[in-house]
Amino acid sequence: MASCDILVQAPQHDKFVSPKKLPTLRSNQGNHVDTASTGWMQSVTTDTPREEMRARYEHEGYLWVKNVMPREDVLDMREHYFQQLSPTGILLPSTSPRDGIFDPTNDPLLHQGLGGAPEQASLELLNTAHATPTYRDFLTHPALRGFVRDLMNWSKEVLVDRAMLRHNCPGSLSTGIHYDKLFLRGGEAEFLTAWVPIGDCAATGGGLMYLEDSNALGEELEAEFTRHAKTLSAEERIDAFNKHMMKDGFLSHDAEEFGRVRAGGRLRWLVGDYEAGDVVFHKPYMIHAATKNEDELGRIRLASDLRFYEEGAALDRRWMKVWKHDDGL
Repeated sequence: MASCDILVQAPQHDKFVSPKKLPTLRSNQGNHVDTASTGWMQSVTTDTPREEMRARYEHEGYLWVKNVMPREDVLDMREHYFQQLSPTGILLPSTSPRDGIFDPTNDPLLHQGLGGAPEQASLELLNTAHATPTYRDFLTHPALRGFVRDLMNWSKEVLVDRAMLRHNCPGSLSTGIHYDKLFLRGGEAEFLTAWVPIGDCAATGGGLMYLEDSNALGEELEAEFTRHAKTLSAEERIDAFNKHMMKDGFLSHDAEEFGRVRAGGRLRWLVGDYEAGDVVFHKPYMIHAATKNEDELGRIRLASDLRFYEEGAALDRRWMKVWKHDDGL
């Protein structure tokens, strides 16, 4: 494992050096995140030695892999999804569902993918979109599933049925700060999250940002929640919305404040310019959020959140059902 030793000992900030200027990042609340507190993520290609990939994943808490899936296959999924949602009026007239351009005459808060307050008809369309044969087939894509097995050294993987499609219109609320174990506390086994951008997504377009080296902080926070939850019932303890949590289950909606106060200002928010076909894998306690979608082209950010376990592992059984907007998870 000499390559792992080399990676761990490498100067921490050198691997994020980029000639490209960092953008101004925003979250749902608070001030923008100062560029001194941000950095670029580092990606790898699929031909990177698996040993190096695993070392990066273990050390950094995430692994951004370019071109895991064929670009056109991903864009086909994007087109299908926005065709499903087109009756809501979400798309700019005379534009293609494949482009997914938001109609700015709409109220973006009424066209949120998850967690907002869209009208009932839109919610039913979201439910349907999660169950279409096209989306369920997309989740079995051999390039993605084969890569997961190879990366994790699993003979067979299990994808929880509650895979999620999240669209984020320019100006709508983005995903708050969290680590995924908050929502999948019901299983003892460690899982792998795969975040799949369904379309190109610039750093300012609502993509994920990761709090650098925050896996340990996520574990500390979960230990705190566990101590506070000792008096709760077993069902309440695994609930991301129990009385010790924020009402929406997130840690915060203010990236600048969270980085400065809870992380002590010592950890940067890392971002990337994602392309269709890329996949970002991250650990259960890695703290992350989505940036505010301020895409210059008006593109709607669409992505899918997937959680994989090794076959036979003690997974969170609550997540073995297809997503619905009112399922309480």
